[in-house]
Amino acid sequence: MVNPQEIHRLIAEALPGAEIEVLDPMNDGEHLQAEVKAEQFRGLPLVKQHKIVMEALREPLAGRLHALQLKTRTPD
Repeated sequence: MVNPQEIHRLIAEALPGAEIEVLDPMNDGEHLQAEVKAEQFRGLPLVKQHKIVMEALREPLAGRLHALQLKTRTPD
């Protein structure tokens, strides 16, 4: 079980200045959604953007994160 605030904090540490929204629509701490808007994504393919976010979560949440629906984009 993962707290959405923990995911938010880890992403914010990896991507300072990013706009981050983390939701737990099923209220189970296992099926989460995150939307991350960051200048650091500019010029990067979607796969690389997702990799940056997942790397920030991989070690701290190893074995605890069941599913994360992830949307990334640059500021418009």
